[in-house]
Amino acid sequence: MQVLSLFFYPVKSLGGIRVDTLELDEFGPTGDRRWMIIDDQNRFVTQRRLPALARVSTAYSDGQVAINIPGEGEFSLQPGTKRLEVQVWRDQVTALAGGEDAASALSRFCDMPLRLVYMPDDSFRRVDPERVPEKRRVGFADGFPFLVVNEASLDELNTRLESPVDIRRFRPNIVVKGAAPWDEDEWRSLRIGDRRFDLAKPCSRCVMTTVDPETGVKDSGTQPLKMLASYRKTKDGVIFGQNAVHDGPGQVSVGDMVSVLQEES
Repeated sequence: MQVLSLFFYPVKSLGGIRVDTLELDEFGPTGDRRWMIIDDQNRFVTQRRLPALARVSTAYSDGQVAINIPGEGEFSLQPGTKRLEVQVWRDQVTALAGGEDAASALSRFCDMPLRLVYMPDDSFRRVDPERVPEKRRVGFADGFPFLVVNEASLDELNTRLESPVDIRRFRPNIVVKGAAPWDEDEWRSLRIGDRRFDLAKPCSRCVMTTVDPETGVKDSGTQPLKMLASYRKTKDGVIFGQNAVHDGPGQVSVGDMVSVLQEES
């Protein structure tokens, strides 16, 4: 098995960036989901609520994030000094407010008041201790630093759909090729390049898989979620991919070898 492709997402629920190498730090992929969008109640906002966010693209260079909002232009994101408590799922997290120009433009695009916030290094959001007993941190991702998916599983799903869907609908970090469909259900630990990844939890999928990443429109014609629910529903939800934590800083690259260190016993 090998790494087929790699992605990271500078702003939660905005467009991702495909890269040849992922740098890894304490949070996970360097720069991944350190920014987030919130509403006027300081609650996180995603494509589940505003599918048009898929049309907002991101750029990342030397640690600097920029977003491009259709009809508004490009905005560089800079954290300020104002601290506020924000909510992502059940977690309350201390964040830094971002600039007003980008927030105003995003609010106009989505026709509702929105702000952008940044998670600084001194803000600690813990990975689910019931799944990962070590005290590990994560940015504004849904719950874990990495999502590992299997190319063959997407291929198998696409044979069941009227129109095939792109891997971007599932917002992976690491896409693996060379395995059989759904082999990842049995993986518990992987070696990718020279880094170890422990697979903590199957990833339960939501309505974001129905959003076309090009148009930002929920596509009722393909219904990948409905199809997955017909044969991939478990006690953890409708499953596609595996959430993971890594063993420390480093990097992984496209073409790196992937080996299974531990499987479900």
